[in-house]
Amino acid sequence: MVEVYLKGRGIVNTDLINAFLEVPREEFVLEKHKEMAYLDTALPIGYDATISQPFVIAKMCESLEVDRDSIVLDIGTGSGYQAAILSRICKKVVSIERVNDLVTKSRETIERLGYENIEIVHGDGFEGYQKEAPYDGIISGAMVRDIPNAWKEQIKLGGTIVYPEAMGGYEKIVTANRVEGGFKKSYGFGVVFVSLEKGVE
Repeated sequence: MVEVYLKGRGIVNTDLINAFLEVPREEFVLEKHKEMAYLDTALPIGYDATISQPFVIAKMCESLEVDRDSIVLDIGTGSGYQAAILSRICKKVVSIERVNDLVTKSRETIERLGYENIEIVHGDGFEGYQKEAPYDGIISGAMVRDIPNAWKEQIKLGGTIVYPEAMGGYEKIVTANRVEGGFKKSYGFGVVFVSLEKGVE
């Protein structure tokens, strides 16, 4: 997976590549999909959620440009796989999920694997997580139409927000760097993500 789908498609961050080698993706998928864990494809994890395609996760994480001193907010925990990858390259990951059953399952997986620098919270990712703000990076596994105000308030000056943005019938990965006076956006490749809906279930 790493050689063909990540390095073979331009992922060059050494720490990130090592994170993908270290984190066992099969631990984050349903039992019936374990044989597919290392294919470059999204897989359903229940509750209308998926574990994202490895290349998409890698590209989004690389675009954050974070390091060992960074604190990152991960929007939409899902299985916890993206949080686990980020935890290998960051100081701390705060991951927020609105589906309570996914919070429970992802916490169990993270604890079983011994990743101690991840905090998983139950809440509305649209509102971010003020308690641990400001963040060096914010990454979202769910689509929004524009950067929510809460994310804008919770990202540090010079920090980066990476998220899928809806653009009239399709979506693209957006990298938004906070600069003096606002955000500088750059647009990446097309994707399909679930929408980030308000409210806690």
